[in-house]
Amino acid sequence: MVFKRRDRRPLWLMVFEFFWPRGGWGRAFHYVKHRMRRLPDTPEKIARGIFAGIVTCFTPFYGLHFFTAALIAFVVRGNILAAILATFVGNPLTYVPIALLSVQVGLFLTGRHPDEAGNGENFAQKFFYAANDLRENVVALFTDMDANWTSLRIFYHDIFYPYMIGGIIPGVLFGLVAYYVSVPVIRAYQARRRGALKAKLAAIRAKAEVAKRAKAEKAEQAKETRT
Repeated sequence: MVFKRRDRRPLWLMVFEFFWPRGGWGRAFHYVKHRMRRLPDTPEKIARGIFAGIVTCFTPFYGLHFFTAALIAFVVRGNILAAILATFVGNPLTYVPIALLSVQVGLFLTGRHPDEAGNGENFAQKFFYAANDLRENVVALFTDMDANWTSLRIFYHDIFYPYMIGGIIPGVLFGLVAYYVSVPVIRAYQARRRGALKAKLAAIRAKAEVAKRAKAEKAEQAKETRT
């Protein structure tokens, strides 16, 4: 196949690169930052897109972050590509602290004690049990097994709903910080880039003018030689 990788990577390497991409997260961050700065839009609109992407990172809609970021960017009239790029903030290194913070805030806002989600071990167990229930219930659709939604109900009540509610405040706060930091940075970069392009264009025009004059002088000398 044309688009098939020639170097088939083992499963362990694919998992490792999901948590630590080639070149490290620093290189990936600089790549996203470079792409963000070069977007052809106003600094304010790009920054609103970044805001949308940051807010999305604090939502529990894993697998739908691109769609969620694009939707929020559309609502706030931000740059959709910037929103999608900004979801890079949510990565395997930040998902755990983001989730823990959002769930704790959500439990507080819903009037429940922050310890009701359990310690870190129970927190992870609820994810595992819910995923296992979901897998078994999908199998039950095609077999004689009975569907059991107990772990999924516990997960929704203790994790998903608090996460969804609690992620709004920190998501908006971090999104606003990113917005107000991004606007002057992007504006300065775009101004510097416009200056560099103008200087390059001026140099090209000057070079073309010199070549034009040299050609004219050469033609004049040839004319005098013939006469």
